[in-house]
Amino acid sequence: MGHKFLLACVCLWILSSFMILHAASNGLVRISLKKNHLDLDRLNALRRAKNLDDLDMEIVLLKNYLNSQYFGEIGIGSPPQNFTVLFDTRSSNLWVPSKKCHFSIACHFHRRYRSASSKTYKKIGKSCHITYDTGSISGFFSEDNVVIGNAVVERQIFIEATHEKSLSFLLTKPDGILGLGFKETSKGNATPIWYNMVNQGLVSDKIFSIWLNRNRNRKGTDGGEIVFGGVDPKHYKGEHTYVPVTNKGYWQFEMGEFLIGNQSTGLCVSGCSAIVDSGTSVLSAPSAVVAQINHAIGAEGALTADCKEVVIEYGELIMDLIIAQAKPQKICHLIGICSSDGGDSTNSARTGIKSVVERQNVEGLSDSNVPCTACELAIVLIKDLLRLKQAKDPILDIISRLCEHLPSPRGKSIVDCRRISSLPNVSFTIGARNFSLTPEQYILKVGEGDAAICISGFTALDKPPPQGSLWVLGDMFMRAYHTVFNYDELEIGFAEAA
Repeated sequence: MGHKFLLACVCLWILSSFMILHAASNGLVRISLKKNHLDLDRLNALRRAKNLDDLDMEIVLLKNYLNSQYFGEIGIGSPPQNFTVLFDTRSSNLWVPSKKCHFSIACHFHRRYRSASSKTYKKIGKSCHITYDTGSISGFFSEDNVVIGNAVVERQIFIEATHEKSLSFLLTKPDGILGLGFKETSKGNATPIWYNMVNQGLVSDKIFSIWLNRNRNRKGTDGGEIVFGGVDPKHYKGEHTYVPVTNKGYWQFEMGEFLIGNQSTGLCVSGCSAIVDSGTSVLSAPSAVVAQINHAIGAEGALTADCKEVVIEYGELIMDLIIAQAKPQKICHLIGICSSDGGDSTNSARTGIKSVVERQNVEGLSDSNVPCTACELAIVLIKDLLRLKQAKDPILDIISRLCEHLPSPRGKSIVDCRRISSLPNVSFTIGARNFSLTPEQYILKVGEGDAAICISGFTALDKPPPQGSLWVLGDMFMRAYHTVFNYDELEIGFAEAA
């Protein structure tokens, strides 16, 4: 999926949510992400009452946080244990944290699968390792039933993650990832869950479609929907334009010219390879290409201080103050890193991480903010390492390594928010049709008023052969264009989102 968790320039963790089942007016059962957990007995009762076994589509509602990440809820086991997952079209495996994950901090911030609590669990035990762009997970394969929408996918092979190596996993809300890619890229040759939904007759049509909602406050829809086995005509306008899949691994296709305004850039005059990636928030392309795009729209790079300097110079003192039970919200002020106005304090280990990261993204990206942010984040992490009875000596080494993966604006490009209305549209040529994005769609605005920061949605992604020059159309593109993934015809369709 290329991950992804860090490719969003803003908050990569997401507010906690719960779920409830309810029958929709069209007879389809949807998953809400706000209230009660899945209950298999209740689900079966709903099936009997509404004759839902005859339906051939399953709908999952998504949660949207700051237009930067979309996730939904599934259940694993009997009775179902509930997990939020990132539905990712760029990967193919399903994984969630395991109860046996003891030494990765990220696991302790997420729900963990307990095999002993499931009547349908089957041990496999084969080890597995997956590397993403910004981290990796290790674990082992297991088998159990998975509830997705109203469907119970039987004997699904998934990964119990016992190690999550990246700060990005710690800072994200989704517990795990549900891959919607092809089996050709599946680790351990595990059959992806979408294949099993088709093979077990849970959907009749070998397609799924994704609609992402930009308006987070729109009543009843939140973040959007994934429809397994069909499309919802309310989610798009006009007709879809279809292009063939060119590489059965990712949902990859051949993209034509890229235009800024109505002018050809010459960047893809001979064609470019592109993929649709629901697990990436932004738009990625080779660094040389992104440099040209950002130059054309007047985006400039932003620099930040290295949090390692804070850890090296103050880490031991911070740890001593924590052990001495100094109030966490005062420590960074006591040692002079943060201002003394009390406005930049953390309240607890768990809320601290969220407030620190949110403040970093909302209040600005200046060099002066980063040392304070790094200090507060170090306190949060040190407290948890001490709570988990980690030895004192290696803690600073661990924090220093985590610094390398801080959500940092380094490499991102900033646009003057006052200029957004004067910026040109950009267009992707797909299937001889131009798909345009307005500045409001490809610029990420964080904050309000004079404190707002505007970030270019174009980020650099350089892939070695055989992938080479690869464009990634993430959520910024998918919010504008409803997307259909057709396994039967091996094609992808795009239409204007409703």
